[in-house]
Amino acid sequence: MQIKGNTFIVTGGASGLGEATARELIRQGANVAIFDLNEEKAVSVVKVLGPNAFTPGTVDVTSEEIVKSAIAATVARFGKLAGVVNCGGVATAAKTAKPGKSVGTMTLDMFDFTVRVNLIGTYNVSRQIASILVNQEPLNEDGERGVIINTASIAYQDGQVGQVAYSASKGGVAAMTLPMARDLAPYGVRVVTIAPGIFETAMTDVTPDSLRPKLLRDTEFPKRMGRPSEYAKLVAQVVENTMLNGETVRLDGATRLGKL
Repeated sequence: MQIKGNTFIVTGGASGLGEATARELIRQGANVAIFDLNEEKAVSVVKVLGPNAFTPGTVDVTSEEIVKSAIAATVARFGKLAGVVNCGGVATAAKTAKPGKSVGTMTLDMFDFTVRVNLIGTYNVSRQIASILVNQEPLNEDGERGVIINTASIAYQDGQVGQVAYSASKGGVAAMTLPMARDLAPYGVRVVTIAPGIFETAMTDVTPDSLRPKLLRDTEFPKRMGRPSEYAKLVAQVVENTMLNGETVRLDGATRLGKL
């Protein structure tokens, strides 16, 4: 499927991996709707990206009605959709339990919040986009009607201390990739998940300098954090390569994280 002239929704598109993705898709001639909880930042990014970019306002990916309205506004603005890139997410860190105290441990509310945003939010958006894509006319000779690209993390396989909620949420995203792809394959809709390693985003900006060498210790090459633009390039390749379907792709410089 080609990028130029098609319309994509990017959740979490006002910063980090999502913003880089929006920029890359716009650069290649797409229309992009930015769904983000931070409306001020989303508006700012849209102003920079120009008339092919759009935001429907504040979008909470966990709300069925808000997402429905945002999608409707996007269709009204650009017409037919070609897919979605789900980058919206949160990171929480806390141990399951500690001897003698509960302060600083993973509460049920924290766990629920993490899973609700990262997993349920991803499914909420994907399901609603899919219901539109399967009813549209094909976009190419293969009968393709669109693509859903979700974001997991290498934490779904290499989870660290304190990542029980984050790893569980991203593991869920990875686990639903193949069954969702099989659900939608008869209608020409692909589903692919990208599992980034350690990338330069707002989530890693707060990492103490003393911890950064430890995070990169198990990275083979290149010995640095990933750049959001590298994630965005892979998104573009997934869109264009119709044979990529039902797969979770690690983008991590051959990183296999050991215990920190």
